[in-house]
Amino acid sequence: MTTPLPHPSIGLLLAHLASTLTMFGVILVVQVVHYPLFAQVGTDTYDAYQSRHMARITWIVLPAMGVELVTAAWLVWHPIAGIPLWMAWTGLGLVALIWLSTGLLQAPLHARLTQGFDARLHRLLVRTNWLRTVAWALRSGLVLWMLTLVLKG
Repeated sequence: MTTPLPHPSIGLLLAHLASTLTMFGVILVVQVVHYPLFAQVGTDTYDAYQSRHMARITWIVLPAMGVELVTAAWLVWHPIAGIPLWMAWTGLGLVALIWLSTGLLQAPLHARLTQGFDARLHRLLVRTNWLRTVAWALRSGLVLWMLTLVLKG
């Protein structure tokens, strides 16, 4: 007796789940550990530190965020049986919120901080980054729920 192969959409959902959970883990460490420690770097080396941070973190977050965006859009335009369309749209909306927050708030703040440490900008970065942290937490729960529905179906 052979075991049937899983539906191809399961692979897409698993890639979506993996990218979302990866980003939730990254943003949680960044928000709770990494960003608060920026204030401890020291003003003499801060600008170089900030530039290196931006260059290195991009190699981790850009691929995961890209996969998450593409798979979130795919789930909206090619729904998987068992996942309500509102869930897919909510997930894509949260991805859009994350990308907008990144592009309009966090990336510009990081760019300004490459000119040297500024306590006010640093506080603003930490405070505004909670938006992404909460959005990825919500996305993680949502995507785990989607997987549960598909596996139960």
